[in-house]
Amino acid sequence: MDLLFRDDQALMGEALRLATKGAAAEEVPIGAVIAKNGRVIGRGYNQVETLKDPTAHAEILAITQAAATVDDWRLTDCDLVVTKEPCPMCAGAAVHARLRRVVFGCADPRGGGAGGLLNLLQNPKLNHQCEISSGVLADECARLLQNFFQKRRATTCEE
Repeated sequence: MDLLFRDDQALMGEALRLATKGAAAEEVPIGAVIAKNGRVIGRGYNQVETLKDPTAHAEILAITQAAATVDDWRLTDCDLVVTKEPCPMCAGAAVHARLRRVVFGCADPRGGGAGGLLNLLQNPKLNHQCEISSGVLADECARLLQNFFQKRRATTCEE
């Protein structure tokens, strides 16, 4: 059954569920959904290690699935909801897909492409700009990443 999500927090909850699925697969726990009129049309979680593909970020996988769902690469009436600020590659993909809005949980000041390191999403020199909403369930999103890397460091130190 096709669920209707009422707001950004509910959509972020779905992205967090996907991020948790990624963590269980030993991937960096980032999850993303693409929503159109409150309905999820694309989902993804990081699968870089699983697929041995540096482009298999949650956002890219969700954009690909959404484009297939609507049978168009233009996602102009759609929103990307992702647990962490998109990297420059994913921010560029959001611009190219003509996404209306990008919603993210925790910021990435060192590598984010939505205002952290740079802001590709609203660069006036590009042919499209996306609205940005940040900080949605930020603590939960950050905690998931922090716990993942703490466990990874503990495992690495034990070896």
